[in-house]
This record gives sequence, C-alpha cells and structure tokens, in this order.
Amino acid sequence: MFFRPSVNMRKTNLVNIKFFILIAFASGLLIGCVNTQGTLKITGKVLDESTKKGIPWKNIIVQGVVDSVNKSEPIEVGQFSTDSAGCFTYSLKKIKGAYNYNFCFIGNLDYPVTINKMTLLGLERNAKYIFFSLSKFVDLTIRIKRKSKAPVCDTLHLIWESNGIFGLSLYPYKIYNYGRTNNSFGLTSGGDLWWIGGNVNSTIETKVFADKKTELNWELYRNGQRKEFTDTITCKKNLENTVYFTY
Repeated sequence: MFFRPSVNMRKTNLVNIKFFILIAFASGLLIGCVNTQGTLKITGKVLDESTKKGIPWKNIIVQGVVDSVNKSEPIEVGQFSTDSAGCFTYSLKKIKGAYNYNFCFIGNLDYPVTINKMTLLGLERNAKYIFFSLSKFVDLTIRIKRKSKAPVCDTLHLIWESNGIFGLSLYPYKIYNYGRTNNSFGLTSGGDLWWIGGNVNSTIETKVFADKKTELNWELYRNGQRKEFTDTITCKKNLENTVYFTY
C-alpha cells in the first residue's frame, strides 16, 4: 500500500506554467546558501486519479518551506522524474528549519500544474510507500449563439468552475467570435467573459478536469433585468464534450 497525502496536505495551485518555472529557477539559485541536515530516501508512484495507472516521465520540483515570523519561504531542494511506469526513487535533501515540503508537478496538456504538500514527519513515516494522484484534463467546447432579434443590444456574462477551481485560471482558453457586428465580442474583465451586443456567435475551447463536476454559470442582462442560468456537466475522456447556450 502506498501512502496518500491527506486533503489538508494536498493543495492544487494552478498557475501559469512559465511563471512557475521562473519561480523554480529563482529558488534554485538560492539552494547553495541554504543549510541542509542529511537526506531522506523516498520511493513511490505518481498515479492518474481515475485510471490508477502510473504517469510516466512526470517532472517534479521539490521545495522545502522555511517558516519565519512573518512569512513562509519555499526554497528549491531538487528535481526528479518518474520512470516509464510512473515510479520514483529520490534522495530528499532536508533543509534546516523546513518541516513542510512542496512537491510541484509541472503541467502539460494532460495534467495541470499541481502542488502537493507533505510534512517532514509524514515523509519520514512513509518514506517507502508514498504516492501522489493527479486529475487529468479533458477538452471542453462551449458554443454560444444569440438568436433573439430584440432588444437590439443585451449583455451575456459567463464563468465556469471545474472541481471547484475557477475555469479561466485552470487552463488557458481560446475564443472565436464570428460576425463581429453591433459591438458583439467576448471581453475579459477581472478574469470573466462578457458579450455585449446583438450578434453573438462564439466558440470557446478550453480544458477541464475529467470525471469531475464542471459548472457553467451564465448571466443575461436584458431590458433592465438579470436572469441566471446554470449548466452542470461531467466531462468524459475520449468523448466530444460540448455545451450549447442559445438565447
């Protein structure tokens, strides 16, 4: 049996991959100045949450979290990768004063950037039996069409969440607006999408978590009134996942 970090020990922090790599590089420059106190050999496996199969060649950055009076500072300890079966063996450098460690999984088209937190005590107790599970991405297409002819202009607002994570921060989206007339377009404002006008015909392509609840929330502002609509779906792997909104 492998040890699974508890919910409190796991935290999915989904950020821009380039920014994450920059932070990792910067922290790596500091490691030479950090006091270490021995090593801990850990073994385990990285699994797909749904299939329970190992994820091969997954790159992982390890950070030690040093707490001070006013802040916590993550400092890079090292990096390693899983093998072809998703297994790993790694000698963790223990940083003096670090009692928590971040295991930062580099994101790609299949899996998001994910940070799993573990205590040093948990690592020491389960050094031979650690595993991490990652939720996989799946494609989602959102199609929007305004068929109403009156009023001439209204406003549509859209946000979505997947497994409780704000969709626009989960994965970059592509938006295609067809027939831009009457000031009809998709705008981002504070991370939200808005369409203003009378000729809305748009397609959004993005990714959400497979086999997790994804909720889309729409707000329509028309004739001085506001109406809400909600679609709740579960997107599946190897299927065409499409949501239509016609108004």
